[in-house]
Amino acid sequence: MRRRVPLYAVLCLVALVGSAYSPASAQAPFSAGAAAFAPAPAAAKPVPAPLLVADEHVAKVLVKGRELEIQRRWSEALTWYEEALRQYPQQQSLEQRLHLTRIHYDLSGRYGDAAYRASLGELSRDRLLQLYDEVLTKIQSHYVEPPHWQQLADSGTAGLMEALLDPLFLEHNLPNVPQPKVETFRRLLNDRVFGAQTKDRQATLNVAAYAARLASEQLGMRETAVIYEYVSGAAGGLDPYSTFLSTGKLNEVYSQIEGNFVGLGIELKSSDGSLLIVKTFAGGPADRAGIRPGDRIVAVGGRSMQEISTDQAANLLQGPEGSSCDVSVVTAGQAPRQLRVRREQVEVPSIDEVKIVDRERGIGYLRLTCFQKTTSRDMDQALWKLHRDGMKSLIVDLRGNPGGLLNISVDIVDKFVDDGVIVSTKGRNPHEDYSYTAHRSNTWQVPLVVLIDGDSASASEIFAGAIRDHHRGTIVGARSYGKGSVQGIYPLNTINGGIRLTTAKFYSPNGHPFSRVGVEPDVAVQVRARPTDEGQIVANQTDSGFEAALGVARRQMAAR
Repeated sequence: MRRRVPLYAVLCLVALVGSAYSPASAQAPFSAGAAAFAPAPAAAKPVPAPLLVADEHVAKVLVKGRELEIQRRWSEALTWYEEALRQYPQQQSLEQRLHLTRIHYDLSGRYGDAAYRASLGELSRDRLLQLYDEVLTKIQSHYVEPPHWQQLADSGTAGLMEALLDPLFLEHNLPNVPQPKVETFRRLLNDRVFGAQTKDRQATLNVAAYAARLASEQLGMRETAVIYEYVSGAAGGLDPYSTFLSTGKLNEVYSQIEGNFVGLGIELKSSDGSLLIVKTFAGGPADRAGIRPGDRIVAVGGRSMQEISTDQAANLLQGPEGSSCDVSVVTAGQAPRQLRVRREQVEVPSIDEVKIVDRERGIGYLRLTCFQKTTSRDMDQALWKLHRDGMKSLIVDLRGNPGGLLNISVDIVDKFVDDGVIVSTKGRNPHEDYSYTAHRSNTWQVPLVVLIDGDSASASEIFAGAIRDHHRGTIVGARSYGKGSVQGIYPLNTINGGIRLTTAKFYSPNGHPFSRVGVEPDVAVQVRARPTDEGQIVANQTDSGFEAALGVARRQMAAR
C-alpha cells in the first residue's frame, strides 16, 4: 500500500544522516519537580484559543473541516484545511485548525504503529527522557534555526493537552478514567506547565519529566506515554515538515526513497469516509485481484468503515510480507465484493505514461510522480524510448508530484540544462550552503513544456524553477505548492526511529525563494481542485492542463 499523504509531509532529502549521541543524562540524573524549572504564572492562557473568522465563506469552510475532525478523518481534514488556506491565505482560524489536525493525524499514525505501542510498555521513563534529550540535541545541532527552548517545551505540553482529547489516545492510555477527571488534569497542565520558563535543553527536559510525574500522580498514566508526546511535539512544532518518525513511519520514508513497499500495490487517499483507490501498480497483488482505480475500500479485516476511521483502516491494510488482508471493495454501480489480497514487495515506478501524444509533430509525454533513488535511471530509459519512437518535443507532467530527493532532482535537471546553477541551499550551518551546478555532457536539447499544479512541491519546484530561470522550456498550469526547504532524516540511537528536520532553504538559479511563493507558470491554467462554500471539493472535468501544454508544445514545434 502507498498512502497519499497531505502536503505537509512531502520530503526533499539531502541524505540519510546519522550522528554520534552522548546524552546529557549519561552524566547526571534527570531532575523533576517544582524547582526544576520556573513554573508558569498563575494566570495562564486559556486552553482553547478563540477562532478568528474573517468572513462567512471561511466560516463555512471551518464548519466542513470540523465535521471531518469530529469523524476523525484526519487525512481528509488536513487536505481540506490546506486547500482552504490557498483560497483564503493567512487566516488565523484556518491555521489553528490545520495545526491541531496535524497533531491528531500524527498521533493516529503513531498509535497505528504496533512497534510504537509496544515501546510504551517496554521502555522505561529514563530511557524515554534520553530519547527526548537525543531529539532536542538533533534540533540544536541541525535545525535551520537556533532552538527556542520555551517554544519546544510548550509545543510538547500543547500536544499532550490535545492528545487528552483524542479517543484513540485515551483508549490506549486512560481507558477507565472519567472524562471530567481528564479535563481537570488538562487545566492543571495549563496552569502549572504551559508557559514554564525554559532557557536551555536541561530545563526543557525537566518540563517533560514534571508533566509525566504529574500525569502519573493525578491519572495513573504511564509516564512514557506523556514523554512521547513531548518527543513528538518538539519536532512537530518546528514547522510543517519536521516530525518525529516512529519505527513504522521511518520504514515508510525509507520505502519512499528506495521506491519499493510491502503492501497491496495500491495508492489510496481518504475520501468520503472510505479509502479511494487512486492507482494500482501493474502486476501487483491488488491489480491481480481485480482492484482498479476509482474503486473504494469500505471494510478492512471485517471491520466496516462505519466503525473505524479512514486512518485506522489504512493502518489495518499494512502488515508483514506474505500475510493476507481481507477487504471489501466497491466499484461504482456494483455490489461490494469480498477479496483476500496477499501483501508483497511492490516496486513503485517514479515515471509512468511514457508515450508519444502527437506523432505527426513528435511530441512526447511522461508523468514524473516522485524523485526517488531510481528516478534518474527511470528517466534515462523513458527518454531513450521516446527518442526511438520519434520524440522531437517533450511534455514533463509534474502535477501532484510531492517531491523527493534533492540530489535526484538535480540529476534530472542536469539532463536538460547544460550549464549554470540548478539550485542553491542556505542553512544555519555553513556546510548547508551549497550551489548545485549543471554539466555540459549528455544533455537533451528537445523543447520542453513542464506541467505543474498546486500539489507540485519540493523537488518538483527545483526542476520547474531551473527550467524557468534557464529559459529552457515553458511552464504551464497553476502556481506550485511553495515548499522551499530541505529536510534531513536522522536515525535515533535510543529507539529504532528517527526525526525529520528542516536543515536549509533552497533557491532557484536566479536566487528566487520557493517557500510560500512556489513557481509561477508562464501559461496559467486552473487545474487543481478547490474547496467551495458548500463543503465540496470540485475539479475540472476535462484535463485542461494537458490540453494547454499540448497546445504550447505544438506552437513550439511550429515556430521551429
